[in-house]
Amino acid sequence: MIELDLLMLSILLYLAGAGLSLIFHNDERRAAHVSGVLCALGGIAGIAAAIPVLLNGDAITQQLYSPFTFADCVIRFDALSAFMVLVISLLVVACAVYSLSYMREYEGKGVWAMGFFMNVFIASMVALVVSDNAFYFIVFFEMMSLASYFLVISEQDEKAVKAGLQYFLIAHAGSVLIMIAFFILYRQSGSLNFADFKTADLSQWQASAVFLLAFFGFGAKAGMITLHGWLPQAHPAAPSHASALMSGVMVKIGVFGIVKVGIDFLGADTAWWGYVVLAFGGVSSVLGVMYALAEHDIKRLLAYHTVENVGIILMGVGIGMIGIANDQPVLATLGLLGGLYHLLNHAVFKGLLFLGAGSMIYRVHTKDMEKMGGLAKLMPYTALAFLIGTMAISALPPLNGFVSEWFIYQSLLTMSKEGTFAMSIAGPIAVVMLAITGALACMCFVKVYGICFSGAARSEQATKATEVPKPMVFGTMSLAVLCIVLGVGSPWIAPTISSVASSLVNSDAITVTQGAALIPDNGAQAILSTPVIALTLLGLLLVPTLILAIFKGPKLTRRHNNDPWACGYGYEDRMTVSAGGFTQPLRAMFVPLYAIRNWLNPAPLFALILEKTKAGATYIEPFFDNRVILPVARFVLRVGKRLQWLQYGDFRTYCLYMVIALLVLLFIPVDLGVN
Repeated sequence: MIELDLLMLSILLYLAGAGLSLIFHNDERRAAHVSGVLCALGGIAGIAAAIPVLLNGDAITQQLYSPFTFADCVIRFDALSAFMVLVISLLVVACAVYSLSYMREYEGKGVWAMGFFMNVFIASMVALVVSDNAFYFIVFFEMMSLASYFLVISEQDEKAVKAGLQYFLIAHAGSVLIMIAFFILYRQSGSLNFADFKTADLSQWQASAVFLLAFFGFGAKAGMITLHGWLPQAHPAAPSHASALMSGVMVKIGVFGIVKVGIDFLGADTAWWGYVVLAFGGVSSVLGVMYALAEHDIKRLLAYHTVENVGIILMGVGIGMIGIANDQPVLATLGLLGGLYHLLNHAVFKGLLFLGAGSMIYRVHTKDMEKMGGLAKLMPYTALAFLIGTMAISALPPLNGFVSEWFIYQSLLTMSKEGTFAMSIAGPIAVVMLAITGALACMCFVKVYGICFSGAARSEQATKATEVPKPMVFGTMSLAVLCIVLGVGSPWIAPTISSVASSLVNSDAITVTQGAALIPDNGAQAILSTPVIALTLLGLLLVPTLILAIFKGPKLTRRHNNDPWACGYGYEDRMTVSAGGFTQPLRAMFVPLYAIRNWLNPAPLFALILEKTKAGATYIEPFFDNRVILPVARFVLRVGKRLQWLQYGDFRTYCLYMVIALLVLLFIPVDLGVN
């Protein structure tokens, strides 16, 4: 079982990185390097452990020593957990290499502590997805939440601490719901092992209660709409490589939990569960991208896009659950294929975008897009990688975002054509919502790339920007290459992810064929040939060159200056498009949707609860002192004053007390036990 050995090696390397970060706390540069190198090696070991399990499809289960008699420490390394380990490890390697140079920005702010919590954070995520016992699952879930909380507050300013507190409250509110769901399963199965949860004797209302508790508990971690308030606060506060991991993989732990409970434990045998997941996914995708459009802070904008993409993933999961409940394994597998593929794709391109944003902030020292501009000439490698990321998240072919959304479109159209009446209604509505999401995402990232990288510099810092160090370039470019590979290589990658989806549905893997049909008649699921699309697009790039070669004449002169053309006028700052002006018509058109953003955000409610709790504490504390402590103190004082006459400081009186005590003792009968 070399796969388990590699998995354990991966976790041990993360823990070693955490420990050495503490040991080298006096040398922050060395702590950052040791932490980053061991973190990268742990990610490589995780990739090596996950790939054989994904290719073979065999689940590996092993019981380890547990110090607790009531909970077995069981590891289950199956297709789903191996897929999650692969997703985590891919992003970890890029972020770890990126951090080797990026952490210089935080020297003097506790780099060693960030390295410690980063490694603990990653190790807990890996351990969580392979844990097969509810107790250890919750322990690792809490470790993950606490470690990420300390990463959020690493800046230690008022804004970061406030964001961390909000994240802490929402995350642990979700944890309470998850624990209640697990407790119901424990009561009905008599065991904390996940294998026994699958055979728990649940009534329909108990199963629905468990699903809803788990859905909203894990949904808080996933950041779906109504439970998303912590994302735009926490992600900008954390270091950029930590933001990449939180947005790219930590929120997917929430999706993993929904799939684990809803499909693996409960069997997804109730159709309305799937419709709930699909509805929340559709609303999250549309509102997430609309709220992103209104942002000028680049990391807050990317955080809202996490809400959007989690919504797209949940749409795929919801379709899968609907297919299972209606005994349509092909539909279920196709929906889960789209959801899981987008889970992987989002981890890659969102990690890329957060690292790219970190590179810009590293040079410009601001998150405000209005103070960037013209960075493409000064930071060409970062600009190229970021451009690929924006195209991928906008679902443009032949990149990876296009492929996963294509599968989700296919599943929705299949559901509309072959399903029940409810499915035929829900399918088209979801298709429209997904189409709106894609169009708005394109608009948003045209704004982002145009404002940040094109035109003239908008601040003095932007004019002085230079390319970031090589480790940071490697981190972004490696993820950019992955975006291309996952898109162009989809005909070979999709069957492997399809087998993961099939293992959840308990059916044979669907056949993924090359073709252009939306809904093939033979039951095989087609995918547009991304290699052909890539070659076609490369060929189209030659068309402008060909036109220029044909029509080039004396009137066609090459522009030798670098100034942008402004309709014949001189280039003026007031003519440039701002981030706010770009989206102003949309924000004016959808004022009601932006108005309900605060209503959907639970953060004000949590702030009110915290305020009331503090007010209650300030009332209870003096009440306890006034009603308990002070009356006891006053009683002791009164008793002391009454007994004070016994002590006058006169030596003769003390001698009298001693004589009286001796006389009393002389007259007390004592049985010495002598016969």
